[in-house]
Amino acid sequence: MKLKTFLPLVTYPDAASETSIANAVAVSKLLAGDLNAVALEVDIPKVSNALSLALLDLPEMIKDARKLSARRGSELLSLAEAKGAAASIAVTTSASRSPPALLSEAAGELARYFDIALVGLEQENPGTRQVAEGVIFGSGRPTILMPSACTIDKLDRIAIAWDGSRVASRAVADAWRLMERASEVIVVTVTDEKPLKDEGAGERLASGLRESGVKASFKTIRSEKGPIGATLQAYAAENADILVMGGYGHSRLRDFVLGGATEGVLSDLRLPVMLSH
Repeated sequence: MKLKTFLPLVTYPDAASETSIANAVAVSKLLAGDLNAVALEVDIPKVSNALSLALLDLPEMIKDARKLSARRGSELLSLAEAKGAAASIAVTTSASRSPPALLSEAAGELARYFDIALVGLEQENPGTRQVAEGVIFGSGRPTILMPSACTIDKLDRIAIAWDGSRVASRAVADAWRLMERASEVIVVTVTDEKPLKDEGAGERLASGLRESGVKASFKTIRSEKGPIGATLQAYAAENADILVMGGYGHSRLRDFVLGGATEGVLSDLRLPVMLSH
């Protein structure tokens, strides 16, 4: 069965970057999948307040914002089609309209109908982080975060952040399509960040992967009291093409309370990271 990837594209107030589209096409090709790109356009409710009409002309501002969002969405989708054609990747495009406050929620709901979500995370575009959180915690699907500062051209080596938890186990299961194509998998455990119930869990996972035909090894590293997200990314950036980890967090009135490693990755993404919740 062919893999279906999902690319949500922010259009307002800032548009997603061309790099996000290029990386999504590249990842889809590496995974032998078809790309489904969706432009997240804003649908701002009309305002009929007399004061707003007299002083700000809000109806006209809302109209302009909708037009800008729709134009950017059309441009991004056309670019996705062009890059897909150049890479011989099937690309399906569509648009989804939601109020600005519900865009991330809508992206999470849309992602449920695909196998893997691909989200370009751009530190200079806060809307991409909101969408990333909505997809990670709202879709029930694995999400590959793609940094705008790098070009993705291979996913041969995989680092798996392992602490024996439920979400880490979910991430390993979700990463199986990646591991089938990998030349090397490194199971990584940080030993000084929190108490571990089973210090042999990492080697047990690596052994199980080897029995399944995966070239897997186990490595312990130390955070030296530094941020756990930075520690994992620093190791993975030197030894792998992508980091696989569980996404810790829960929503509270559409604000997300995140675990330390998840917050570190979302705040400072340094390489492709696949998160599962």
